[in-house]
Amino acid sequence: MIEKNLLTKNYINSNYLDKALSKKLSKNFSKIIKDDVGLLDNSKNALNVLSDKFKLNFKTKDLKKFKKFKTLVIIGMGGSILGAEAVNSFLSEKINKKIYFFDDINTKNILNLKKKKNFKKILFLVISKSGNTVETISNFLALNIAKKNSKNIILISEKKNNFLFSLAKRFNLFYIEHKNYIGGRYSVLSEVGIVPAYLMGVNIFKLRQNLKKYLKKKDLLFLKDSSVKLANILNKKKCTNLIFLNYIPELEKFLYWCQQLIAESLGKNGKGFLPVISNVPKDHHSLLQLYLDGPKDKIFHIFSLEKKSKERINTNTISKNINFLNKKSLSGIKTAQKNALIKTFQSKNIPFREFKIKSLNEETLGELFAYFILETIIVGKLIKINPYNQPAVEQVKIITKELLS
Repeated sequence: MIEKNLLTKNYINSNYLDKALSKKLSKNFSKIIKDDVGLLDNSKNALNVLSDKFKLNFKTKDLKKFKKFKTLVIIGMGGSILGAEAVNSFLSEKINKKIYFFDDINTKNILNLKKKKNFKKILFLVISKSGNTVETISNFLALNIAKKNSKNIILISEKKNNFLFSLAKRFNLFYIEHKNYIGGRYSVLSEVGIVPAYLMGVNIFKLRQNLKKYLKKKDLLFLKDSSVKLANILNKKKCTNLIFLNYIPELEKFLYWCQQLIAESLGKNGKGFLPVISNVPKDHHSLLQLYLDGPKDKIFHIFSLEKKSKERINTNTISKNINFLNKKSLSGIKTAQKNALIKTFQSKNIPFREFKIKSLNEETLGELFAYFILETIIVGKLIKINPYNQPAVEQVKIITKELLS
């Protein structure tokens, strides 16, 4: 029997749901699975990124020459870099390279890299779907690394009239096409996330191994139950805050990827969740009072790692007053805190979902990416909004360029 990488369960009280609406949404779910998810193998559909037939726009043999670099600098914004950060953090024990992420305008970071590093020994990976992202281009130009025939630069963008593609042709730089039908926040399992993962030394085939898991049997039932309940809650607008309670430090960057995915995909027409990453048990001592006794406008996602640590606490030589900690592991203490919180949520009828991760490997991370992509798109369809665009963000980009002109 194959051990599951990810265990999931919903604890959403019926008080938060409209029964009649649930029936309607269930029917719509089946139609979406047939009409939209059924297009998985369509090479011009964003969901194609989850298909076994998805074709990457590069060959691993062409990237092998870049694997010699022990230091990697990745420059991008939003969906162009969050996935790579998630891979690096989640699989940190398998990655033996120094990796810098430039995902903001931060002058100090630019200056520090310029002072300390020999750029010839660094591989620079610059990613922007549009090829014109202001922050990405600004960081790239500030580093002053663009040289003709450079052998340590990889550019990824759409193949059209944009800054990065034009620069690749003009300076003869290694270039990989970003598929134009896959939006940035859905691109982590395409070239955008797979190229950095390969260069980190991650097994990219295992990363893409179980992407269709939640379209089969019991896992599909969980996807349906989750999507219908979340869409129901969004339509009622009773819970507007989605709190990620994270007991796994290695998962934090994935949750920032998830934050963008959910906020940008579902935050439209007066609807949407505000996704917040809350690292626990640290936040038990700062935010838990509000979570338990504040406004009932929150739904919680609890993430934990089902992995026991070997180290044990010895209290015998210190004090008998804390015998409850004797021979306990740190992971065991954290699990007890999580279970105590779950019991409290249940007693107060606070809605939550639980995600138990069995191991930090490529297959698990691929499943997490695929699940939240599927769920987010389906929920968007169920609440009748377009989960693929971000019109309000585009307005800010246009005004920014006007102010800089």
